[in-house]
Amino acid sequence: MAALSLNNNFLLNLIFSFLFLSLPIANSVSFNFTSFGSNNNAGINFKGDAFPSATVLQLTKNQIDSNLTNSTGWATYGQPVPIWDSKTRKLTDFTTHFSFIIKASEDTNKYGDGISFFLAPYDFDIPPNSSNGLLALFSNQENSTANQIVAVEFDSFNNTWDPNDNHVGINVNSIVSVANVTWKSSIRNGSTANAWVSYNSSTQNLSVFLTYANNPVFGGNSSLSYKVDLRKVLPEQVRIGFSASTGDWVEVHNILSWSFNSSLEINNGKNNIGLIIGLVVGIGALVCGAGLIWFFIWRKRASGNNNNEDVEEAFDDDMDDEFEKGTGPKRFTYRELDRATNNFDEFMPNGSLDYHLFGEEIMLTWTIRYKIALGLASALLYLHEEWEQCVVHRDIKSSNVMLDSNFNAKLGDFGLARLVDHDMGSQTTVLAGTMGYLAPECVTTGKASKESDVYSFGVVALEIACGRRPVDPRQELSKVRLVEWVWDLYGKEQILKAVDQRLETEFDERQMECLMIVGLWCCHPDVALRPSIRQVINVLNFEAQLPSLPSKLPVAMYFAPPLSLSHFNYTSTTGVLTDSDKYPTGTSNSSSSAHSSMSIGSSKTLLNSNKS
Repeated sequence: MAALSLNNNFLLNLIFSFLFLSLPIANSVSFNFTSFGSNNNAGINFKGDAFPSATVLQLTKNQIDSNLTNSTGWATYGQPVPIWDSKTRKLTDFTTHFSFIIKASEDTNKYGDGISFFLAPYDFDIPPNSSNGLLALFSNQENSTANQIVAVEFDSFNNTWDPNDNHVGINVNSIVSVANVTWKSSIRNGSTANAWVSYNSSTQNLSVFLTYANNPVFGGNSSLSYKVDLRKVLPEQVRIGFSASTGDWVEVHNILSWSFNSSLEINNGKNNIGLIIGLVVGIGALVCGAGLIWFFIWRKRASGNNNNEDVEEAFDDDMDDEFEKGTGPKRFTYRELDRATNNFDEFMPNGSLDYHLFGEEIMLTWTIRYKIALGLASALLYLHEEWEQCVVHRDIKSSNVMLDSNFNAKLGDFGLARLVDHDMGSQTTVLAGTMGYLAPECVTTGKASKESDVYSFGVVALEIACGRRPVDPRQELSKVRLVEWVWDLYGKEQILKAVDQRLETEFDERQMECLMIVGLWCCHPDVALRPSIRQVINVLNFEAQLPSLPSKLPVAMYFAPPLSLSHFNYTSTTGVLTDSDKYPTGTSNSSSSAHSSMSIGSSKTLLNSNKS
């Protein structure tokens, strides 16, 4: 046995040595400057007017009694960073995060020109005449492959080649951005911005995420992206860092923190072919020797095992007796396993949506919230229209929306779901769901449908935008019910007053208004006037126009339900089944029809109607 163990250890060592010689080497760069100062500026190179100051990097002039106009400066990492490998043609993945402040120095109405994060050849230097809007990167605005520059610009001055407002742009070999998005900057008050720039080597996608939120959470989402093959633009090793410039109008450019992580597999080109061949031959011989030793040991043990067969048979007999008496191992049905394990749900590291919306520790950024709303709508579209049978979920609420590691929405808890034909409504006659998310017709008729799922989606959409639960008794009387409160503000043309106050101004007003109006549309009391989930997605993607809703919440009335529906079971807003509670049914008076006068028409005509 000792000889066998020794041979096995030697064999394993040779195998690991062989694998180590044949594997590529990972060439990664990683650093993290949480702040800057006299003791931790090592590794940062300064060019032009840039200089270290207190705990920040100053990119342009900021001295008292000095001329701050036409200033240019760089602060860059002191070592070359490998971006791709010419032998393997492999690209790196990288992510960089930095916080910065741009502040108007004197006149808060006249400031410029901005900063950039850039990648360029390592021997590249600040070009002449690159102040003003050229951001210390270009001498002119022409696009040239000789420039070999990829940059993300935060542009605070409107030049002739720029869009009409302050913007974030992605630049490739030119000061003219190949992609841009409007930037609602806080230059006048000097608020701290956080930016993430990421590159995915598989998709060749360069993405940017910018926020002014306090303690932001980066979930992999982006404000702007562009597909670019860095091998066609940049050399293998580049300089990375920040540039900034001023013109006749000036501002202060400060970098507060900076981290960077990349990984690139490169071919070391030093594998010794002869050594590898020798290792293969040696390993083959050792395998044969070890196999012979193992065979002899196995034969010896097999002869001894025959003596233990009687003992094993006696053990089997005892086991059978225990099964018959009920004292042995127990057999579980699939239903019991399903109930005990919750059907082995997929692990969701970010928990449920309600935890983030109503918890005090983590605040979702607007970009992630809008992404979640679209994801939930896409899940409903699949259930309602794209699967072979229509699935009515019947319990859509924020606590049933789970979030994976990238904050993608997953609709869970199908314990109340029902299968129906696509061309038929649900025949369910027992009320199920959660109060606050239940459509009004479900309470009076007991029937769930695709339209009642859309109503529940509308409530969740309003929760995402407003950051509060559908019913909150702690609020003043006019604000207790979320749908009624938001609809009242919509009628007063003050709908943005319902926005979650924690977002402050860090949201896209067009998207916010869109999500809130779509939420109200979905919560229309009249089933016939609610949109389909496909219409919802089209409007949220701005592929269709917003509906014009009544200025006041309509009141739909329904026929009295059969007597057998006078008692219902429902789920409370805490998600606990309350079988003993009885919910009274509503009845219309004898003069009312199946729907009120406010509910004439269809969702198609609602899109084209005028606001009353």
